[in-house]
Amino acid sequence: MKVPFIGLKKQHETIKQEILDAVGKVIDDSYFILGEDVKEFENNFSKYCGVNYAVGINSGTDALILAMKSLNIGKGDEVITAPNSFLSTASSIIAIGGKPVFVDVREDMNINPRLIKDAITENTKAIIPVHLTGRSADMKPILEIAKDNNLYVIEDAAQAVGAEYHGKKVGSFGHVNCFSLHPLKILNACGDGGAVTTDNQEIYTKLIQLRNIGLKNRDESELWGYNSRLDTMQAAILNIKMKYLDNWIKKRRGNAKYYNEELENYVKIPAEKPFEKCVYQTYTIQAENRDDLRQYLADNGIDTKIHYPIPIHLQKAAEKLGYKKGSMPMTEHLANSILALPSHQDLDPEDREYVAEKIKEFYDKK
Repeated sequence: MKVPFIGLKKQHETIKQEILDAVGKVIDDSYFILGEDVKEFENNFSKYCGVNYAVGINSGTDALILAMKSLNIGKGDEVITAPNSFLSTASSIIAIGGKPVFVDVREDMNINPRLIKDAITENTKAIIPVHLTGRSADMKPILEIAKDNNLYVIEDAAQAVGAEYHGKKVGSFGHVNCFSLHPLKILNACGDGGAVTTDNQEIYTKLIQLRNIGLKNRDESELWGYNSRLDTMQAAILNIKMKYLDNWIKKRRGNAKYYNEELENYVKIPAEKPFEKCVYQTYTIQAENRDDLRQYLADNGIDTKIHYPIPIHLQKAAEKLGYKKGSMPMTEHLANSILALPSHQDLDPEDREYVAEKIKEFYDKK
């Protein structure tokens, strides 16, 4: 039996014709750059997140870069973030001339608010909490620390579209908030894509210019910008997929519930707190003998992933930042025990049953 980690082909089977029709309309209209579908997506997405504004960007990484640019964060500025994210979080800080300052995470894999204060210096400008695995960071203390120290908060919600914290969706807490719409995300384009959300009209206006070569209108520019626009064709596809987003999240949560019930006596499961709603971009367990378990599952046709086996602070690219092994003990511990199981919305019930069966079989043999 084969259980793939990704279910993109299945995802598109039932909505393929809708997507083709939407793409065909874009071709017929021939308005490929910043067409009406982009504005429609931005309106849909801002309403979904519960904010005033959304801006379509060409990738999640550029969303982070332009978010910092919109807040005038740049050369020499320090930005506090977590070391267990995808590389884009830290690389975007480097890209604007800033310095990533890492703070270790809690066992829930999100940044530890208790450690943030000690990382603040006179050069600190912002905090980027990462809502890893589709679970919100603990935003209340983070926002309080930011307010007390006059810092910006930029949510990295790349993995967490639709996730909630105390009844509010992620992407509505920070000054500026960033999403990836990469094909592997829950809300996914058929190519790269991203979005930025904010409640601040001035920031929104600046983002609109930054993503479009700095143009105020067709002929005038008030600032230097970039070519970071969300394609009209991708926006048209995203508008189709947004209709299914909540149902996809519901199915992912159903898969997580099943795994939790079946595996709680075998591995550490990602149990939610009452005020959380996790969307399970990845369903990530913490497992003893993780590498042996992963190989056993692979031998039985089950594909799994590790997000991420090498923390950012231990990457060769980060050497000059001065961190070393042992600098982030919880992050490093998690890197050796975490394992993401197939949990996408198109996972067949018999597939998840097979995954759970093989995990229990592995530990029962031990």
